[in-house]
Amino acid sequence: MTVAHFMGVLGGLALFLYGMQMMSSGLESVAGNRMKQILERLTSNRFLGIFVGAGITAVIQSSSATTVMVVGFVNSGMMTLKQAIWIIMGANIGTTITGQLIALDVGVIAPLIAFLGVVIIVFLKSKKLHYIGNILAGLGVLFIGMDMMSSAMEPLADSEAFVNLLTKFDNPLLGILAGIIFTALIQSSSASVGILQALADNGIIGLNSAAYVLFGQNIGTCVTALLASVGTNRNAKRATVIHISFNVIGTIVFTVLCLITPLIPFMESITPANVPAQIANLHTLFNVVTTLLLLPFGNVLVKLVKKMLPDKPKEYRNNMYIRKESILFCCQQCLRGLFDETK
Repeated sequence: MTVAHFMGVLGGLALFLYGMQMMSSGLESVAGNRMKQILERLTSNRFLGIFVGAGITAVIQSSSATTVMVVGFVNSGMMTLKQAIWIIMGANIGTTITGQLIALDVGVIAPLIAFLGVVIIVFLKSKKLHYIGNILAGLGVLFIGMDMMSSAMEPLADSEAFVNLLTKFDNPLLGILAGIIFTALIQSSSASVGILQALADNGIIGLNSAAYVLFGQNIGTCVTALLASVGTNRNAKRATVIHISFNVIGTIVFTVLCLITPLIPFMESITPANVPAQIANLHTLFNVVTTLLLLPFGNVLVKLVKKMLPDKPKEYRNNMYIRKESILFCCQQCLRGLFDETK
C-alpha cells in the first residue's frame, strides 16, 4: 500500500466523518429542540423509550450523540436512570442503520445526493431549506467518503502481510481488542463499521474475522459517553456504566454463540455474495438480541450500577447525612470555644 493509498483512506475517513457531522447538524437544526423535548417528557414505558432512542439515533446517525445527550439529561435531573436505560438500548439499535445503508450500496447515487444538497444551500435563501440541504449534502459526502476509502483499500487485498494480520482476528480476544481500540480512536462506531465493510467489500476480511472486531467496536463506541460523563454527578456516571455494560454483556453472549453455534455460517448463508451485508446484519442482530435479552432486567441493571458506583455521603446532605469534614469543623469550633473560656 503506497502513501497515496494511505492518504486516500484518511481522506475518505475525513469525508465520512464530516458528512455524518453535516447530516447530524442539519437534522438537529430542522428539529430544533423537539428531540430534547421528546427525551425530557419520556415516560417510564420501556418500549417507548427504546423506540425513541432507536428513532433519534437512526435520524442523527450517532449512538454516541444520543448517549451523551442522555447523560446530560440524567446529570441535570430531567431524566431518571431507568428512563436512560431504555433510550441507551434503543440508541444501540438505531446506530446499525448506517451499516445497512452501506450494504445496500446507496453510494452509487451519492454524488447526485451531494449535488442536490449543495444546490439547495447555494441557490435558495430559506434557512429551513438550508438545513435540508445540509442533510442531503452530508449524506452524499458520507457515501463519497465511504467509496473513497473502499477504493484506497483495494491494494491491501494483494498484501500478504496485511491479510495475514487480519486472519489473526479469528482469535476472539484479539479481534475484540482491535475493535475497541480502533473505534475509541476515531470516536465513531458507524465509521469503524464502515471501514470494516470496506475491507470486506474488497475481499480482504471475511465474517469469521470481522465478527469479533465488530463486537469490540460496540464497546469502543462507549468511550465518547465515558468522556462526556467526566465531572457529572453520580447518576450520569451510572448511565455511562449501563451503556458500557450493555455492550460488554452483548459481546460476551455473541462471542460464546459464535464459538459454540453455527451463527456465522448462518449469517453468511443469508447474503452469501455480500460480506458487507453480512456484517451489517450481524451488527443489527447483535444490538436487537442484546436489547431483548436485557429488556426484562432494567431494574437489575440499575441496582447493579448503584452497587458499582455507590452514593457518596456528600450527595445525601439533605437526607441527614453529615460529611466527615463537617464533624471535624464542629469539633474544632467546640474546642476553640472551650479554650477561649479558659482564658
